Amino acid sequence: MKKIFLAINLILIVSCNKNKEADKKAFSFTENTIEHITVNPRNEIKEPDYTLYYKEAQQYCKRNNLNQNKFILIDLSIHSGLKRFFVYDFKESKIIKSYTVSHGCGDNDWGATMSKEDAPISNEFDSHCSSIGKFVILDRGVSQWGIKVNYILQGKDKTNSHARSRAIVLHSWDAISSAEVYPKGSPEGWGCPAVSNESMKEIDEILKQNSKVLMWIIKP
Repeated sequence: MKKIFLAINLILIVSCNKNKEADKKAFSFTENTIEHITVNPRNEIKEPDYTLYYKEAQQYCKRNNLNQNKFILIDLSIHSGLKRFFVYDFKESKIIKSYTVSHGCGDNDWGATMSKEDAPISNEFDSHCSSIGKFVILDRGVSQWGIKVNYILQGKDKTNSHARSRAIVLHSWDAISSAEVYPKGSPEGWGCPAVSNESMKEIDEILKQNSKVLMWIIKP
């Protein structure tokens, strides 16, 4: 009888160990599976080809005696939760920095993300919209937002000719994340291209070393 009892206990112990090993394997598989299927938001969109914009920007800068080292391209057709503010190096022929950036809220609530997939565009006063077109980045000034630094933007096209009168400037905003937040959007302001505080620190260093930089805001 004692031998039978010991045999039963041995079977139960072996069975428990097997179940534990199976649980470990299942957990390990689940972890690996979750890690494997984690979605990279950049895989969900087709990467735009900006080659023609780079070429036109370089020619524009040469014709208008603007900075021929760097220029900034902002693509408002990209979801606002993704990086869409690009610093392009003419000499290296590549993007050297990219950041998230806000756009104007238009008729939506300030600070919301209601137009994260379709930024409203306007050059009109009190529209609270972003304007597209070529801008020249001018004087460095003091801002009430973020790291307290801004840059005046002079609109050079019919689509952004009121930018300076509308007080559209480049500045940072505490509400903007340095990391991509997709599928969430970046909070929307009143038309200024606003970046995170950490991003603005880097951009500020670039702009202090490069005057009269072209900023081209597009929405293809």
